[in-house]
Amino acid sequence: MAGGLPYGSLAWGLPFVGLLLTIAIAPIVVPTVWNRHYGKIVALWSLVFVLPDFFAEGFDGTLRRLLDVGLNTYLPFALLMGALFIITGGLRIRGAPHGTPGVNTVLIGIGAVASSLIGTPGASLLMLRPLVRANRHRVRSAHIYVFFIFLACNIGGALTPLGNPPLFLGYLRGVPFFWPATHLWLPTLALTVVLLAMFYVIDRSIYRRQVTEDVRPEIEKLGIDGGINLLLLLGTAATMMLRTYYPVPGAVTIFGVTWAFDDIVSDVLFIALALLSLRLTKPATRQENTFVWSPIVEVSILFAAIFVTLSPVDTIMAAGGHGPAAALFEQMFVGGVPNDQLFYLVPGMLSSVLDNAPSYLVFFGLAGDNATLLVDKLPVTLAAISAGASYFGAMTYIGNAPNLIAKGVVESYGIKMPNFFAYVGWSTVCLLPVLLLTMWVFY
Repeated sequence: MAGGLPYGSLAWGLPFVGLLLTIAIAPIVVPTVWNRHYGKIVALWSLVFVLPDFFAEGFDGTLRRLLDVGLNTYLPFALLMGALFIITGGLRIRGAPHGTPGVNTVLIGIGAVASSLIGTPGASLLMLRPLVRANRHRVRSAHIYVFFIFLACNIGGALTPLGNPPLFLGYLRGVPFFWPATHLWLPTLALTVVLLAMFYVIDRSIYRRQVTEDVRPEIEKLGIDGGINLLLLLGTAATMMLRTYYPVPGAVTIFGVTWAFDDIVSDVLFIALALLSLRLTKPATRQENTFVWSPIVEVSILFAAIFVTLSPVDTIMAAGGHGPAAALFEQMFVGGVPNDQLFYLVPGMLSSVLDNAPSYLVFFGLAGDNATLLVDKLPVTLAAISAGASYFGAMTYIGNAPNLIAKGVVESYGIKMPNFFAYVGWSTVCLLPVLLLTMWVFY
């Protein structure tokens, strides 16, 4: 026994692996069944862990574990994602310029910058519709949205905990709010510049070969609806930074689980900001944004199951060479020193086919599961984990939730997006070499 769980077998990780494989494969193989019953399916995987844990630890032990995961990891994660989703759903950019290669490059670049400020889900929803409207005259435009997914839905979010789920989970574990910005800005900037330049060359080539029959639409006046939500977004960022700079002392204990007052204050503020957005935003603005609740509901349900089944994996990884993951630990460390290239590549490749948030947590645990240790003693290792989890989610549609959101929004306009394997072809040719070059240069 260690950490409250039997450590004799890696079998405790099977529910987690099975859940992530199901999330990856079921929407492709049985989309109708998945869309109707995904909540039941992921609940079954949760039970595959919870029931054996009940027999191993007893009712009290299992209850404490689930309550700890719920209060200290899942609840702040879900409330932040929900607040960002609701607030950005009340922001609408009106009008759109003509979608020339230069304009498209600028719009995608703005989306990448916005990702670290308002999160990849928010930036995707906010910037994608103007990009689609700007290119409605284009015969071939799917490549535009592929690069938008690369940058706005993934890479651009690598600088703050607001940007994407992995960094927020690291923030919850004790990584300072601005730590990613100070340690990832250079590789993120390099990646962004290279990909934007690549996109411009590709889009210019396609644009010049297309016959548009002089259907250049008149440039529409740009504007923004729901401006109050910009202030609410600032409030969300300020709420997150409260945990770092103005922590509230004290805690309450619920069934043996400590729940810090600064966590409670942050959770309440996230709820308040979301309710203010719903109250202060005109319903017409959300209607014009085609705002629906289903994406955030699905994300909330899926991550509830992910965090539950991740619990034993996280604990096993934290045991390092003393647990059943000792063989993996030995490969990731050479003479007790972490191989930073592997800490970039392995969680990155897992993020591309599974999900970047749990991949980050697993290797955060493997590296020591201690934010103070990683920040002070192993900053390059932590940067490698953060970068790999943030960047490689762009390799497939299933690597990060905003990828599928973006694909769905584009297809709702009648635009044909690449299928799963065609998208992987784009990412393998255009993105993977740059990601590997980043590993060679920085890690």
